[in-house]
Amino acid sequence: MSENTETVALAFSGGLDTTVCVPLLESEYDYDEVIGVTVDVGQPDEEFSEARETADALGLDHYVVDAREEFAELCLSAVRANADYQGYPLGTALARPVIADAILEVAQREGCTAIAHGCTGKGNDQLRFEAVWRASELDVIAPVRELGLTREYEMEYAAERDLPVEGGNEGAWSIDTNLWSRSIEGDDLEDPSYVPPESIYEWTSSPGGVETELVEIGFEDGYATSIDGEQIEPVALIETLNELAGAHGIGRTDMMEDRMLGLKVRENYEHPAATVLGVAHEALEGLVLTANERATKTTIDQEWSENAYQGLLSAPLVDALEGFIDTTQTRVTGSVTVKLEGGHARAVARESEYAVYSESAASFNTETVDGIEQADATGVAKYHGYQDRLARGAIASDDQDAVVSPTHSDDD
Repeated sequence: MSENTETVALAFSGGLDTTVCVPLLESEYDYDEVIGVTVDVGQPDEEFSEARETADALGLDHYVVDAREEFAELCLSAVRANADYQGYPLGTALARPVIADAILEVAQREGCTAIAHGCTGKGNDQLRFEAVWRASELDVIAPVRELGLTREYEMEYAAERDLPVEGGNEGAWSIDTNLWSRSIEGDDLEDPSYVPPESIYEWTSSPGGVETELVEIGFEDGYATSIDGEQIEPVALIETLNELAGAHGIGRTDMMEDRMLGLKVRENYEHPAATVLGVAHEALEGLVLTANERATKTTIDQEWSENAYQGLLSAPLVDALEGFIDTTQTRVTGSVTVKLEGGHARAVARESEYAVYSESAASFNTETVDGIEQADATGVAKYHGYQDRLARGAIASDDQDAVVSPTHSDDD
């Protein structure tokens, strides 16, 4: 690459949007060279085949970065924060900063002067990518958004230039898959009253088709580390649980989601492993954390999740939140048994050496434990609600006065 060559790195999937971006970056933005970067966060193999074939047909220098381990570690970190958004485990949102970082690294290494994506101006991903990229010295370009392109226009543009896409027809649904989750949207699913067919699901079977199953998840410092007593690496752990829980129909979400730009959209998700690990982790926290820790952590977790949803995990606030999370997770070590059945994952047993629990104190069959006996609760019961009783009495007294007070008139 010569010193005067203007090169742009493009987040490249080989689909319609990113394929159309290649000639647009050359013709509309005057870049001498476009390089494509595809980041592996657990997509199906056919997506990489499509990206490679399309890049070859375009004569595009194409880089593939394996970020599965990094992404898996982030997913397990998200479990420590009980991360969800409006009720579903975060997935796509977690992947985007990992992808953005990997593309930025390639762009800087290859001497690019700019970096680009094929996102529209209506989604979240544009913001998540650019939150990472705009911290660099590179120009950031979004052709689809900046040129106001519609899907129909892109299909016509591709057909006129004989670009290597199948007429822009990538199936009825818009699907995004990674190691942690699979999202399905678009077409008839945009109608909130439309009942989706079973065919939209790939990771999860229709609930109720297999016998109940128990699985034991082991945790160390809040990180899931084992399945049924066997230590397992993050990527394999997630893949194994996706298969196990998916067979029970666990991990489906159909929701109306509020995007960052204010749009409300219909989203369908599959996330079997994330569901099981979330249930297990919260069950173990319930055993080892104090009531005050759990109450405070709910707020901390929500803040962490909101920042993760927005792609802002590198924010200073997140560093501070993670300080609290790290402190609490030093005791989230132990195991949880989860029952998988009929589309649900339910914690049915948990144990830890750090349990904030006394079986003898909680039992109805013991009288005195650690010098505390049942009668000691009498004093607490007398004070419990005392101010409320006073308040109710004062109100009743005021009402009584209003009823019995004589009415005076000028005639008296």
